[in-house]
Amino acid sequence: MPEAVIEIGQLRYRYSTAETRWALDGLNLRIEPGEYLLICGASGSGKSTLCRTFNGLIPHFYGGLLEGHVWVGGQETRTQLVSDLYAHVGLVFQNPQAQLFTGTVECELAFGLESLGLPKAEIRRRVEESAGIVGLSHLLARNPHQLSGGEQQLVAIAAALALHPAIIVLDEPYASLDPANVSRVRAALREIHRRGTAIVLTEHRLSHAIADVERIVVLDQGRIVLDGPPQVVLQEEVEAFGLNLPPVVRLARDLDLPEVPLTVEAAVRALRYRGRLPAWLEEPPSSLAPPTGSSVLQVEDVAFTFEGRPVLQGVCLNLCAGDCLAVVGANGSGKTTLIKHFNGLYRPTQGRVLVLGQDTRQTKVSHLARHVGLAFQNANDQFFRFQVREEIEVGPRTLGCFDEGWLQELVTLFGLKPLLERSPYRLSEGEKKRVAFAAALATRPEILVLDEPTTGQDWAFRQALGDLLGELRARGQTVVLVTHDLEFAEQHADRWVLLADGRVLANGAPWTLMRNETALRRASLEPTQRFQLHLAFSQAQNLQELRE
Repeated sequence: MPEAVIEIGQLRYRYSTAETRWALDGLNLRIEPGEYLLICGASGSGKSTLCRTFNGLIPHFYGGLLEGHVWVGGQETRTQLVSDLYAHVGLVFQNPQAQLFTGTVECELAFGLESLGLPKAEIRRRVEESAGIVGLSHLLARNPHQLSGGEQQLVAIAAALALHPAIIVLDEPYASLDPANVSRVRAALREIHRRGTAIVLTEHRLSHAIADVERIVVLDQGRIVLDGPPQVVLQEEVEAFGLNLPPVVRLARDLDLPEVPLTVEAAVRALRYRGRLPAWLEEPPSSLAPPTGSSVLQVEDVAFTFEGRPVLQGVCLNLCAGDCLAVVGANGSGKTTLIKHFNGLYRPTQGRVLVLGQDTRQTKVSHLARHVGLAFQNANDQFFRFQVREEIEVGPRTLGCFDEGWLQELVTLFGLKPLLERSPYRLSEGEKKRVAFAAALATRPEILVLDEPTTGQDWAFRQALGDLLGELRARGQTVVLVTHDLEFAEQHADRWVLLADGRVLANGAPWTLMRNETALRRASLEPTQRFQLHLAFSQAQNLQELRE
């Protein structure tokens, strides 16, 4: 048997000797050369912690208490420096910006190689090779901080690949990417795997991963509970461990198929003539219900220029009390810029934004903050306290609307009680998101704006968040979602706005817009699996009826 790339024996770890709970508890895992592995589980199940043990960040950087063994290429990580493991295990963080720090893509790819003291000719060869594999050759002279989220993810992958590691580990690589960039990253990873490099990724959005990987490992409370090929693992009741079932898997469950399809195409082949569609695949109403609430937010012919570049052009929107709007589009299409106009962080270069009838150009941000709660995509951007409790309380205390009962409801809803005394900066990305949501809701705003709310969140939290949004809307509050998670937007938003290059391409009911192939393509979007399944089976049934 060849030597494992990574081998773990009876691994236990906790971040502090004062903690009683083990983040990892008795793990045994062997990763073979060239293997493609998905690690998944609920938030807090130990996925990111496990990945940090692969390159020695645990225990060398994070400290804590570690028992058992982690071998990388036959070397015990406890006896090796992180710098010694650097070239063997490439780690790509959930937020690629956290590991990009040079002025050009070329320098970013060369940095690690220079640290290893390689000759200039070899550095140049490896930079060109890794850039070519992931499709970045045309961007080598660009500043990585000015690239789209998907391009930044590819830069981080290429930088790791240039070191010729035996394994590349990616933590939630698709979390903040639009469908077009997801496809680019997936294609790059498939090519890297084809060339013999082992790949491990963690991911909540299983539909992006299950068709590519060879093996799924499911964690629960720091333990491995399932381990095997995708078709085998997904036949189990994985929802109990926080996994969000892709529609193709749910459909196979409903119709009791002997094998789980991993793609829409496979599902269509397996299920083409099996009778009526399940109720959840039936088409929802295509027309929007007339608004019943009063207008709370109006965007009138808004244009916005940043550093001489037009970011928004001629945007018009109207939101009423109780609406739920999803703003969707490619990375860099202007979505986040648009919502920052809603609470006065940005002021229009042209046109105007009215919040409850007040022109944001003439209203203080502190006043708008009472009415518009905004949770940023990167939660770190809105934290300015060093304790979770203070972060949640600072808004209502400052604005004079403190309500202890409401704050306790939020703490319970978002599962923050164990985190109240901790620093928000020391939390996982998913935990940071939940703190940001609670802080945005703490003032009971009439309008709640969430930027990428499901990033890094498990199935249980997505369900709880969806229920909360329904309750808020029933009370007359308005919700705006900015998201690449079109399945969540399909479930909870009654209207979508498609943005591309700062312009509104289309505005309407989700399934109406998904039928607009031209607009979807321009917005770098793809229909949801649910929509694709409905369309494919409807067409197949129509064909069968014609034959009969």
